[in-house]
Amino acid sequence: MLTGPIINSVATLTGSILGATMGNKIPERLRIALPLTFGAASMALGINSVVKVSMLPPVILALLVGSALGELLKIEKGIEWAAIRVNGPIQKIFPGRKADEDPQAFLQNFVSVLVLFSASGTGIFGALNEGITHDPTVLVSKAMLDFFTSAIFATFLGFIVATTVIPQFIILSGLYLLAGVILPLTTPQLVADFSACGGIIMFVTGFRICGIKKFPIANMLPALLLVMIFSHYWRLLFH
Repeated sequence: MLTGPIINSVATLTGSILGATMGNKIPERLRIALPLTFGAASMALGINSVVKVSMLPPVILALLVGSALGELLKIEKGIEWAAIRVNGPIQKIFPGRKADEDPQAFLQNFVSVLVLFSASGTGIFGALNEGITHDPTVLVSKAMLDFFTSAIFATFLGFIVATTVIPQFIILSGLYLLAGVILPLTTPQLVADFSACGGIIMFVTGFRICGIKKFPIANMLPALLLVMIFSHYWRLLFH
């Protein structure tokens, strides 16, 4: 049973609906301070994944090539375009909830939470791990963070945060179901490099959430598809 993906997705959906409904009832000091905490937590989770790296060169190479592909494919621009198109009808259905930010800040925050919920190293590892061990602990832990994160961001982004549950559930469920095929073809070293790559993306996501630097995190996602391939052939060539 998809225990972890279901719990994580329900937590994200519930948090975003509660946050969008309560809106300004949540004190402004919490709406300002907590995203900084979420950003710091994302950085910490990223560091925790990066320190487990087996070989750093193929991870860096995957990030470079993956980011170049993402830029060429304009992945982040595509997500922003979709967010604008989806947000229009949502604002018509829920006219009382409108984003408090300017359009650019709105898109920046939406892409950040989308990547954090759907493509974090913790979520990817948790889904694969549960698919093999049937232990949902990692995704249940992530669900608690996602619940509060979605609630706070929904207070100023609105109900559109709830739409992130769709790609989140699809990705986590797909990884859970594919785990039995993927993991037997890998080694602990490849998984460690994969987690490190996701950890770097999570780390820079934290920078973006905190407003320190707007990394194009969505454009970095193709690196996750390349890192284990690069890591495998790097070992064959240099070891």
